[in-house]
Amino acid sequence: MHIQETHWTSAGMTASAVGPGGNGRDMGEGARTTPLRVDAQRNLEHVLRAAREVFGELGYGAPMEDVARRARVGVGTVYRRFPSKDVLVRRIAEEETSRLTDQARAALGQEDEPWSALSRFLRTSVASGAGRLLPPQVLRVGVEEGAAADEARVPQQRQSVPDAPELRLVEQRQAPVEESTSLGDDAGAATLLDVVGRLVERARAAGALRTDVTVADVLLVIATAAPSLPDAAQQAAASSRLLDILLEGLRSRPA
Repeated sequence: MHIQETHWTSAGMTASAVGPGGNGRDMGEGARTTPLRVDAQRNLEHVLRAAREVFGELGYGAPMEDVARRARVGVGTVYRRFPSKDVLVRRIAEEETSRLTDQARAALGQEDEPWSALSRFLRTSVASGAGRLLPPQVLRVGVEEGAAADEARVPQQRQSVPDAPELRLVEQRQAPVEESTSLGDDAGAATLLDVVGRLVERARAAGALRTDVTVADVLLVIATAAPSLPDAAQQAAASSRLLDILLEGLRSRPA
């Protein structure tokens, strides 16, 4: 499931444009149904790439100006594509949720051995830098579930997706648009938790995973093992080493 291809088709992949005889006002991304011009599409791709990099390095609190500088466009161009910072943040968060879900499904479908499936998912997600872009509501679900790990079971964890997670924004250049405040839709987050829950259930049932490990713990491993370091080689080595240590902590031990 690609969330960005459904919920975000009108919000993310269209943009307002002012023709030669226009009145100079931006109408927002949802106002157009015609395809973007080649240069506008290129600018959109630059903005999305820059947003992933900036939010990955600095978190979702990074200002829009940083995204614009990284994309080498004016901040007005960013706001023409995304009427508020919340819209851009939710676009990136939904894409990351969809990406993680695809990685979890691939591990489930292509690995017969439960521990191999879980470890493959973790290694793929950490190597892709997913932990730096995990939607905040997913991580908060993890924290809330972890606090009740002794009583919570995986089916309960999958149902605990909050309706309106909070996000502290650094700056808002325009008035907020009338939209959901959730970072990514709850259905996408619930699907991610469901698929990861199946990985956890299989590994636990096979006796390969500690009985007290929850979906929350797996998500926190992804977040923890994806440090943002200036040198790419150093970052990859650090992530791999840290994940090896964390995986050992997740495995069950003979009584």
